[in-house]
Amino acid sequence: MQIAARMSAALAALMAPSAWAAGTPERWQLNMTEGVTAVSREVHDLHMFMFWVCCAIGAVVFGAMAYSIVKFRKSKGAIPAKFSHNTTAEVIWTVIPIAILVVMAVPATRVLYKMYDTGQPEMTVKITGYQWMWRYEYLDYQGNPVNYGFVSRLDRVSDNARRVNSGVDVNTVDNYLLEVDRRLVLPTDTKIRFVITADDVIHAWWVPALGWKQDAIPGFINEGWTRIDTAGIYRGQCAELCGKDHGFMPIVVEAKPKAEFDQWLASMSAPAPMPAPAPADAPADTPASDTPETPATAATPASAPVAALVTDNGRI
Repeated sequence: MQIAARMSAALAALMAPSAWAAGTPERWQLNMTEGVTAVSREVHDLHMFMFWVCCAIGAVVFGAMAYSIVKFRKSKGAIPAKFSHNTTAEVIWTVIPIAILVVMAVPATRVLYKMYDTGQPEMTVKITGYQWMWRYEYLDYQGNPVNYGFVSRLDRVSDNARRVNSGVDVNTVDNYLLEVDRRLVLPTDTKIRFVITADDVIHAWWVPALGWKQDAIPGFINEGWTRIDTAGIYRGQCAELCGKDHGFMPIVVEAKPKAEFDQWLASMSAPAPMPAPAPADAPADTPASDTPETPATAATPASAPVAALVTDNGRI
């Protein structure tokens, strides 16, 4: 019953009108999204080219079948062919498919080459998949090292609503199962290289608006890159069956203009203020709550172990 309830909840998320932001799939959409990167648009164009090639092939094949059925039907006195081999016909139906494959392979290879060209990035982000959350580490930006990282997972509202007998109507939850507690913030008009891996099982990092997805495999480093043209919020999910909570592992990318991103990164990666020293004459039994603490919003060092970040039954 719990499995059925979770499957129903995941389906409701995909059907929700507000499930996807601009640049990502929409309700009842029948085609691929064009995305918000040059690569995603090239993938869309390649998809449409292949689609029309397949339509042309289908029209020719099924048209020939329909013509043969009508023209050479038994009721009109058609006589079955007597030959069992025709060299010309075999050459034609071998050469034509090869030519079609070559015509399709050339643009496909060009797009694939561009998708894997991660050279000369302006920024590098490490992505690590866990059951069931993502860890992001900003490694460098514009040639300078960055010491900032955090864990991102399903937001509290969706997490509470998805539970059996929660009493919450999922249709009232904005971006149900597609919102996180901490978004991956990226700059626009910047070539960003991703290095992607996993800690436990195989995951797959997928944001449709970026035009690609990449497996996160324990013990291996895979790469991907993007250059986002338009500021906005773009949503995705883990695209590899990674365990019982696979459907509750969303991804949210928030793209900001460069100037805004620079300010955001500076505020996040700045060192946290040190606690103020206690007065010299303070009593020895001063409660711990009277001592100032580091703000909870301070940046988490990229080198901090994930285990130290997880509390409250696996939540951050």
